Amino acid sequence: MLKRNVVLVGFMGTGKSTVASVLAERLGWSKIDLDAVIEAEEGTTIPQVFSEKGEPYFRKVETDTLKRELEGRTGQIVATGGGAVLAEVNRTIMLDNGLVVALTADVGTIINRVKDDPNRPLLRGNAEKSVPELLEKRKHAYDFAPVRIDTSDKTVEQIVEAIIERLSVE
Repeated sequence: MLKRNVVLVGFMGTGKSTVASVLAERLGWSKIDLDAVIEAEEGTTIPQVFSEKGEPYFRKVETDTLKRELEGRTGQIVATGGGAVLAEVNRTIMLDNGLVVALTADVGTIINRVKDDPNRPLLRGNAEKSVPELLEKRKHAYDFAPVRIDTSDKTVEQIVEAIIERLSVE
């Protein structure tokens, strides 16, 4: 198996952070949670960055962090924030530095996973309304990923196995 990076992309609630942890453990690779790195460097939460400095500021920090964490490194599982794919530059960085895996899930599954999470600034406390609207806006945002896995009815272990299988043929 070629030692490179795996970059997990997908809408919020599709399982990126959970899958990243298990996959990193299974492969003995490092896990990078892009949002957690940004929060540590900014000294505050993502919702606070959004409210105090705005989404454009956050997106720039996200791009800078992604570039720094991925370029020239291997053996990492990188869990991105749901909107990291919105910038063309981010998609290029991801594709150039790893196997990009898009995790998807159906609307009901996503709502159930995120509805009680206060750390979702784009939901504004209304997952039932916001999730379908955001999914519609981003319906093609993850199409660039060479691998797509629907997590709606799979266990974390099944998802991890599918990614490892794909890595072994890369």
